[in-house]
Amino acid sequence: MTPTKTFLAISLAVAVLASSTAAQAVEGPPVAAVRPVTNTYFGTAVVDNYRYMENLKDPEVQRWMKAQARYTRKVLDAIPGRAALAQRILALGGKDLHRDQFTRRGQRLFYEVMEPGANLPRLAYRDDIDGAEHILVDPAKLAKDSAHHVSLDWFSPSWDGRYVAYGVSEGGSEESVLHVVDLSTGKTLAERIDRTSGCVVSWRNDNRSFFYLRYPKAGPDTPPSQTEYNAVTFVHVLGEHHDGNADQAVFGKGVSASLDVPEGQGTYVLLAPDSPYAVAVANRNMDNAPNTFYVVPLAQIDGAQTPWQKIAAPEDGVIDVRLRGDRLYFMSQKGASRFQILSMPLDRPDLAHAEVVVPEGANVIDSFDLAGDAIYLAERAGASFQLQRVSLDGKDSQAIGLPFAGSVASLTVDPREPGVMFNLQGWVKAPRELAYDPQTHAAIDTGLIPPAKTESDEIEAHDEFATSYDGTRIPVSIIARKDVTRDGSHPALVIGYGSYGDSMDPYYDATWQAWLAHGGIVAVTHIRGGGEYGEAWHRAGQKLTKINTLLDFNASAQYLIDQHYTQSKYLVANAASAGGIVMGGALEIDPGLFHVILDDVGDSDTLRGETEPNGPPNVPEFGSTSTESGFHGLYSTSAYAHVEDGTPYPAVMFTTGANDPRVASWHMLKMAARVQAATSSGRPVLLRVDYDAGHGIGSSLSQAADQLADEWSFALWQMGEPGFQPEPKPKP
Repeated sequence: MTPTKTFLAISLAVAVLASSTAAQAVEGPPVAAVRPVTNTYFGTAVVDNYRYMENLKDPEVQRWMKAQARYTRKVLDAIPGRAALAQRILALGGKDLHRDQFTRRGQRLFYEVMEPGANLPRLAYRDDIDGAEHILVDPAKLAKDSAHHVSLDWFSPSWDGRYVAYGVSEGGSEESVLHVVDLSTGKTLAERIDRTSGCVVSWRNDNRSFFYLRYPKAGPDTPPSQTEYNAVTFVHVLGEHHDGNADQAVFGKGVSASLDVPEGQGTYVLLAPDSPYAVAVANRNMDNAPNTFYVVPLAQIDGAQTPWQKIAAPEDGVIDVRLRGDRLYFMSQKGASRFQILSMPLDRPDLAHAEVVVPEGANVIDSFDLAGDAIYLAERAGASFQLQRVSLDGKDSQAIGLPFAGSVASLTVDPREPGVMFNLQGWVKAPRELAYDPQTHAAIDTGLIPPAKTESDEIEAHDEFATSYDGTRIPVSIIARKDVTRDGSHPALVIGYGSYGDSMDPYYDATWQAWLAHGGIVAVTHIRGGGEYGEAWHRAGQKLTKINTLLDFNASAQYLIDQHYTQSKYLVANAASAGGIVMGGALEIDPGLFHVILDDVGDSDTLRGETEPNGPPNVPEFGSTSTESGFHGLYSTSAYAHVEDGTPYPAVMFTTGANDPRVASWHMLKMAARVQAATSSGRPVLLRVDYDAGHGIGSSLSQAADQLADEWSFALWQMGEPGFQPEPKPKP
């Protein structure tokens, strides 16, 4: 690998970069037709030159998209170090054995496993921690040909552990089809229920039936914004109505004329094996934002006649619930920015008189669950986590000792059994699956995740603080080799997100070592809009305050320069999905700050977001153009609306999956066309398309490695790194 000092060979790098850029300019990317459409929002006219690209089925749009993909492939394949980098990333990503997504049913454990060398995780189970591993579902065997892949989306075992409902989809589309496998025979049953994307399955105590979520069937006149909206909850009995079409609806918008269910993405029912009650959830965006909750005795569920009682609306701040007997435990943000846990009886549900079990404290409660013996909760405490065991009445609590500082996630319990399993990992510490036994008062490594072969003592991580424009301190986690010096020579990959209250908690990514080997730095910035400091931190980067998210990100990058880690010519910005809003700020607020922008499946044209399939559920987070304040919030942070002609923009790569159900591909198409037409820098602007992928969820290991290799080799080329410079084309 090329050492850091190669970045000091500035004169050589600039000369090579100039010649390679000029060579690429000879044959530029295909030019998109300009067809302006003007919308006026509350007196502000906004021109959209590429509105027609929103029709992804248009043959002209498809031809241009494929031509862009071919051009990008040609450019990237000409980078000398790209193939070797891809091999290195794939080797790092596939070297360790991974097990995660654990679910416990008594002593039986269900989980996903990915062996070294595998391309996709498989569904497995074992009868105790030390038991033999059995494979239930192998998605690699379900693909119809080598050009497409199938991925496991979700799974849910029955309470007795005999059956597992699971969803699979093709090409990263997340368009799940529900199946059921019988462990007693190892065979898949006849059930095949489509339109179950992101499904929540809750088994009844008979272990022969379950509640599940299903989206309405879209017709030829269904607008894109309604294709995955207002999912309804049905009840299914094994062996009956194999396709689900005759299953009885029990909850959802329009199911009962006497029940007002708000619009939203999904509805589902939650159960517990020891509770005679059912809780129904109307979830606006299939997340843990405050939602609407209902309750009913299980015995009274009767299709559209079910007498659901509403117990919480979004303004009540309830974000997660658990049933136990005749009581409901719930996590709330109302009056508690760092969250609290409360409890109330379900025969007399009244939020106003709910008992506080775990009050708001100095730490941020991240998650909780109920085991047979206690409440277990993970708390975010600065840069690391704490795990707490709290008695069910809240009177006794104790901190559980952890072997190292990191993130505690995926609390795994069986509500009928004592103790908890959980995942622990850090920036330089690979995941461990630990189990706490209340009898021994100790958390031990289960060995379910073997020690990683990729951990390195040569890499370290620490937190520093940037100062944003308004004086707010922004945590920045810096991951680098221990021998990195502050001489301004290091390629720095700045990563951020800042939406939905989701935090960038420490996680282990072995593939980063391929970047660090070039003297690189990875800087993860904890910008407003995330949840690092609770709900107040989230709201400080939402709607009309969303501009804070963008400015915090740029301030974090500037901090790296001020602290002599790097310089602008070595700065790379990277974010995905809602992080596309952040990439817009990196591109446009100060076009000279970053040298390279890597925008993955980015949300770029926020003014048009409501028209796409995943648009309406996101209105509570980002706002709506139907209101004046909503428009101004969206317009101020719309990357697409603020591209200016004649601006010397950085080098940019926009990536998308052709099957993306979350951020429509036209975001990246429109953004690529607009920046290609506007930039005056001569630096490349590429559109990368994966036709066997969606939002990245469900992509295979090789797909992920190829994308990283494309992006990082592109960045290293643009920064002048020797070994990544294409040969200049000979003059005619």
